Amino acid sequence: MAERALEWRVEETCLNAWPALREVLLDGWVLRFSAGLTRRANSANPLRPVSPVDLRASEALYRRLDLPTIFRVLSLVDPLVDERLAEAGYTGEGESCALYAPIEDIAAGRDPDVRLLEQPTPEWFHAMATLQNHSSEQAAIYRRIVNQLAIPAAFAALSDEAGTAALAYGALHNGLLCYESVITDHGRRRQGSGRRIVCALADWARNQGAVGACLEVEARNAPAQALYAAIGLNRELYRYHYRREPA
Repeated sequence: MAERALEWRVEETCLNAWPALREVLLDGWVLRFSAGLTRRANSANPLRPVSPVDLRASEALYRRLDLPTIFRVLSLVDPLVDERLAEAGYTGEGESCALYAPIEDIAAGRDPDVRLLEQPTPEWFHAMATLQNHSSEQAAIYRRIVNQLAIPAAFAALSDEAGTAALAYGALHNGLLCYESVITDHGRRRQGSGRRIVCALADWARNQGAVGACLEVEARNAPAQALYAAIGLNRELYRYHYRREPA
């Protein structure tokens, strides 16, 4: 597969793996609205290598829902997009990487202690809210976002007598596994829990016919980058950052 085709295939997979509560299509962009929980679900995202940005129309839609206007600027699009946003006073933040590897290069294996669910249970959601330190309002929005998933997914949990050690889910689209919400209990990090859970999800994806795996991670998140590199997910396809409207 050509490099550029793979990049946009990964981008499409990542968008589908973390859906928004509402969306509007506008001149090659998808504007996403999810009550303010995470920038990815509350930003304008390019669907192709577009260059113009309709600032006035975009800002009007975000203001209508009482949200800041945020653009997610991929390295795949015309550099003029970023330049024009900067000229308009939009500030940069959240530099992140999109990683990819063929599924055969990903460490995978069944783990009897990792529970895989076809649908998230109330217990899974509660544990996720606890590990992410979400407020009750944030937890409710997170549940709504995850319940918007239309593509196949598996929800993983690793627990022991002390409670939940790690959680994550994997969503499958167009032959690609996308990892989402990978999190380990703060008191039990660097004990292999995160590795076990992502390897179990890779095994699930292989059995579902996946040919590749991908995810998006903040560029400065060194522990997460190390975990993904250790399981074979270390090829950076592209980067992105956000541009937020001036206060």
